[in-house]
Amino acid sequence: MAITIEYMRRKQKQLERKWAKEAELEAEKEAQRVAKIEAELREQEEIIARKKLLMEQRENERIHQRYIKRKQKIADQKWDKQFDVLMTQIKNRHQKDDKLEEIRIIIQNREPSLQELDWDSWLSDPLNQRLADLDFDHAMEMFKRDNLLAARRKPTRGKSRKVTPKYALVFSGDRSGATDSHATTTFDPDTYELWNGFTISFWVRPDERMNQTSVILGSKNNSPESRFKFGIHSNGNINVGIGGTNVTGIDNPMEIGKWYNWVITYTGDDKGAGERKVRMWINNDPRMTSNTNTRWANQSAARTIYFGGRNTDDSYTQGFACALTNVAIYNVCKDSDGTFANEVYNNGIKHNYIGTDDLVGYWRFSEGSGITIADTSGNGNDGTFGAISGQTTAYPAWEKL
Repeated sequence: MAITIEYMRRKQKQLERKWAKEAELEAEKEAQRVAKIEAELREQEEIIARKKLLMEQRENERIHQRYIKRKQKIADQKWDKQFDVLMTQIKNRHQKDDKLEEIRIIIQNREPSLQELDWDSWLSDPLNQRLADLDFDHAMEMFKRDNLLAARRKPTRGKSRKVTPKYALVFSGDRSGATDSHATTTFDPDTYELWNGFTISFWVRPDERMNQTSVILGSKNNSPESRFKFGIHSNGNINVGIGGTNVTGIDNPMEIGKWYNWVITYTGDDKGAGERKVRMWINNDPRMTSNTNTRWANQSAARTIYFGGRNTDDSYTQGFACALTNVAIYNVCKDSDGTFANEVYNNGIKHNYIGTDDLVGYWRFSEGSGITIADTSGNGNDGTFGAISGQTTAYPAWEKL
């Protein structure tokens, strides 16, 4: 029995040692499992921390880039504003300088009146009108000075100074009740090959509402089609017809009763595509700047030009109530940047073209009487009053300027 109890005690101890070892092993396994879980948690936390850090860095970079862009935008806007201010100052300075130069040229070229005039009569001189448009106060001073000098002027002994009077022809237009007055000429654009380039300059004063198609001067052949005409379209715009092209969208700055200088140039049909340019100035203000492909394909098909209307297949049409003077035509393109237009305009109606190169037609309207307008270019294409049905009451009227 004692042996048995001892045996059992040994067995019990063995079992206890076994259980303790197993418990120890289980504790080690549990510790390892816990350590693994903790390591995985730490790894996940590190991953999350790295992601968070990366997101924070990206957000910081985005905010930084937005700040840089905003700063650059503000800087660009500030520079643009400064640039715009600078360009405006330069433009205003140039305009002021151009204005002063134009005033100087007008004062240099204008002729003081020989008699006392009222304000409206004084403004009938285009140079005086332009001076008033540029600087009213200066014009008023010149007006007062002219009248003061005229009042003080006394007859001088001996031969008096000869002053060549300036005239214009006044046409009736062809509205209902008008006399259809006009003038014919023998000037044919084809004779001087104007399809290879030309320049035309004239002074015109509109005397009627500009709401119907009317021609100041020119011609048109219908078959084959060939134009050389300048006037007003029914939409109120300027109308320029050259060869096969009829331009009707040019803004019209004219007012009834005021004088305007027109200059139109054409580089020629013989030029390449994009180089067949038409340019136009009214009172030295550009009116056509982008026309680059005007064709004059039907050559040797034009008609002689009329004044005060259009010669359409040798018949008077599209008359315009206006005054016209100092018409000059060259068979070359004399202007592309406004230099010639500026010279003509600043010299006023009295500008003399005689003796200039390539002049093929020049009507000064200096007669003041009679029914002929002499072509002083030397080519003899005089103008003649075109009476309707032989009625002299339908003649245009001379008007002293």
